[in-house]
Amino acid sequence: MSDLSRFPIAQRWPAQHPDRIQLYSLNTPNGVKASIMLEETGLPYEPHLVDITRNESHTPEFLSLNPNGKIPAIIDPDGPRGEPLALFESGAILMYLADKTGKFISTDPAQRWHTIQWVFFQMASIGPMFGQVGFFNKFAGKEYADKRPLRRYVDESKRLLGVLNGRLDGRDWIMGDDYSIADIATVGWVNNLITFYEARELVGYDAFASVGRWLNRALERPAVQRGLKIPSRD
Repeated sequence: MSDLSRFPIAQRWPAQHPDRIQLYSLNTPNGVKASIMLEETGLPYEPHLVDITRNESHTPEFLSLNPNGKIPAIIDPDGPRGEPLALFESGAILMYLADKTGKFISTDPAQRWHTIQWVFFQMASIGPMFGQVGFFNKFAGKEYADKRPLRRYVDESKRLLGVLNGRLDGRDWIMGDDYSIADIATVGWVNNLITFYEARELVGYDAFASVGRWLNRALERPAVQRGLKIPSRD
């Protein structure tokens, strides 16, 4: 039996199955990267809902695992050398789980790094820009009289969709024939942009046909369908 008692987060969110990977998250575009990856790999895991609308990610217990106060975070009781490993940052979690399982990232060194660069493209560009569109289009930012911030982020999101569309032209997946962590990192954000953020027309989404086909292809995957709902408040 794995002992997670040295992790304060396990006191607030007790593990019923301490031998499984513990996922602390919510099904936001960042959170679902981890849940989709865990569903895709088939690794046993136990999800714990961290309700960011109640600032649960800023409690002392959560901050003990991620001092940045953001979901998702995990504890793998069977980490390197058999010792528990705690991780935050969704991109790092994707890379760790890919290496742990040998899935969704190439063993070819060049292809591996090309995959990682597209994960970083999502982390550095798509996530922050789409998130700003969501803020200014749906949340408190929509009340701002000055619409220049919204326009700025809409224009940049269109540009990024164009970059992604160009990459996907003639490809099933971001890395070509092989579904990878680059797709897993990106699918939740693109889906959220046109659903929850209600920005489909705003960003001219339907003009990016290759992105549309890619998203539909990804949403047909059972693991993606499950992961998008884990963990949910509903």
